[in-house]
Amino acid sequence: MLTTETRTHRVVLRAALVAAAAAVLLVVVAALGAGSSAALGAAVGGVIAVGVFAFGSFAVELVSRLMPTASLLFAMLTYTFQVVAMALVFVALNESGLLDDELDSTWVGIAIILGAFVWMTVQIVLATTARIPAFEPRPAAPVEGGAR
Repeated sequence: MLTTETRTHRVVLRAALVAAAAAVLLVVVAALGAGSSAALGAAVGGVIAVGVFAFGSFAVELVSRLMPTASLLFAMLTYTFQVVAMALVFVALNESGLLDDELDSTWVGIAIILGAFVWMTVQIVLATTARIPAFEPRPAAPVEGGAR
């Protein structure tokens, strides 16, 4: 029997794998269509998207197992952190001079947007069909006095 933890873990893992596969496909399309700069940009964007979303989802999953009452607050903070982390990565790439020199910024953006949409779609579809209970029922307390 699958536990709730295993089911949730599988949803996150599958979303990560499908988003990574979409990123690899986009790298191939970018390489064939626009060259090595575009392919490298798509690869970097894919890594950013999958990395940020995977870290956030696994962190929220861990907190929801350890402290279920704090999971909503932590999920909101994690979302904020994800947005800030992506912005900081873009600033760092821009300041380093890699964007538009070695990395095609358009393909970085396309890969991040594609990764976000694929991740959300897969996670929503899997989460709504996984039959994960909203809570774990407590075992029934034994009846005192036994059977009559």
